[in-house]
Amino acid sequence: VQLQASGGGLVQPGGSLRLSCAASGSIFSIDDMSWYRRAPGKQRGLVALISSGGSTNYADSVKGRFTISRDNGKNTVYLQMNSLKPEDTAIYYCNAQIRRSSIRPTYDYWGQGTLVTVSS
Repeated sequence: VQLQASGGGLVQPGGSLRLSCAASGSIFSIDDMSWYRRAPGKQRGLVALISSGGSTNYADSVKGRFTISRDNGKNTVYLQMNSLKPEDTAIYYCNAQIRRSSIRPTYDYWGQGTLVTVSS
């Protein structure tokens, strides 16, 4: 199983970016999917999470600006980021809780990280 993240880049303050993360391989089902980020000099922290049923949870710092969504048919999670601020600069990692068969437990899988830089 692999998670491939994409969509990072350089954007000016107030701009938007959309991150994508596609899971591939031997997948029976996916539970929660989420995005984390690690800013320079800080620990990695949760940005947003979406359950298999579509319930969402956001870090206070991104509420109202970021939107997480998923396409279960494509095993893909998205993060729409609007009104970006310099403090959103970080490496963004996707995470998925994946079950590889009906008799196996779920395991955490991580994408490789994609850099988002917000600067003028």
